[in-house]
Amino acid sequence: MFDGIREAWKRSRAARRAEGKDGRAGGEPRSHNLFEAAAVYVAASADDDQERMDEAAGWVSPEALSFGVNELACRAVIALARERDESPREVARALLGLPAT
Repeated sequence: MFDGIREAWKRSRAARRAEGKDGRAGGEPRSHNLFEAAAVYVAASADDDQERMDEAAGWVSPEALSFGVNELACRAVIALARERDESPREVARALLGLPAT
């Protein structure tokens, strides 16, 4: 997973440099936080949108994106566990198609 994120980050940075884009009118680059990047990256992944994934991966460092994706996964599992009245462990295993323990 980290290799994919790192490669997407490199492609996005290189493309932005080659196009001379800085992400914002007026010459100032737009600042994205790691949670915004993680949300866009995960949603794009769910939609199988590689271009959007690459864009989001370029907003923050690979390590920050990894942290954000992990935090999003934890929050999603907790929310689903509460909604289903199940433990986070049961929900995580079900989402991954693993047998119940």
